Amino acid sequence: MERKIRFIIIGSGWRALYYVRIAKALKDRFELCALLCRTKEKADRFKVQYDIPTTTSIEECVALSPDFVVVAVDKAHIAAVSIEWIQRGFPVLSETPAAMDIETLNTLWSYHQKGCKQIVNEQYLLYPSNIARTKLLSKGLLDPRDYLYLSLAHEYHGASLLREFLNIKCGTPFTINAKAFSFNTRGTLSRYEHFSDQRTALKNRSLALFEFEGGKVCLYDFDSEQYRSPIRSSSFKLQGQKGEMVNDVLSYLDDHNDPHTINLIKESRIVTNDDPNPNLNHFKEIVSIKAKDEVLYETPFGLCGLSEDETAMALMMEKMYRYVTGSGEEPYPLKDALEDAYMAILLRKAIETNETITSETMVWHK
Repeated sequence: MERKIRFIIIGSGWRALYYVRIAKALKDRFELCALLCRTKEKADRFKVQYDIPTTTSIEECVALSPDFVVVAVDKAHIAAVSIEWIQRGFPVLSETPAAMDIETLNTLWSYHQKGCKQIVNEQYLLYPSNIARTKLLSKGLLDPRDYLYLSLAHEYHGASLLREFLNIKCGTPFTINAKAFSFNTRGTLSRYEHFSDQRTALKNRSLALFEFEGGKVCLYDFDSEQYRSPIRSSSFKLQGQKGEMVNDVLSYLDDHNDPHTINLIKESRIVTNDDPNPNLNHFKEIVSIKAKDEVLYETPFGLCGLSEDETAMALMMEKMYRYVTGSGEEPYPLKDALEDAYMAILLRKAIETNETITSETMVWHK
């Protein structure tokens, strides 16, 4: 890359710090110009704690002329803050979801039609594991793909994955039937701490049946503990006419109806550091993923100490830069991010009403 990618961060919470870690791990690629905080107390604390430039001044951020603005505030305010910075004339890379209601999704699309550049950092398809899976699936060994059991990610993230795995175009009509259940679960990890006191709490598990026009079906199954708990695993099963893929194993029939199995082989290393957060001080960094002798994924950044989530986000940031400078296409089309958020809205509605919810034609479908 000819020069560093310059960006600012709006927000100072859990997700904002992911971008801070990316900038620190990849100093030759990214320059964090400023992190905008709401209070001087927090700005001063973060400046010392993370050794980064901070500010409480919007005018100062504007004057820095970054390549793009990262909006990493809480999900209830992501859309409003994104619109603020779009109106100031900046390309925006926003956290998920794009918005929490249909009216705001329509507003975001209207700005896109006027030529404003917003990308939603829907990073799950850029996870090293999912890059390898989608490359393997692109060979057509299971096609046509008909049924998916998905227990990998929640709501809008899950929507992105299910449409990719089932090869469903944005705007394909669907219905949802859904229900949520609560179960007592032993606590293990929160975002910030490890629990050792054997506490239990009611945790939600959502089950939903998505039925798409054309006959494809997804059974969505997600527990709110899955992202961090060592006793709540994530998985998926994708079935097609000629076989199935279960997590990292693909089984299929060849033209002679003989069965074959392909295993994804991951090379990784354990990263340890002195971060006090138990989620961050011990994790796997994916080096490469192979299927037989074919390399489906190889780390684009070298060994730099980034998790799968951070690696995916860094990849989106690079794609964002190429998009805003005219050297690359829209990395995750806004219409797809709006569709993800729309499917999440309908999923929540199906759970709340216990009724069959039918999708409608949205402005970004036309």
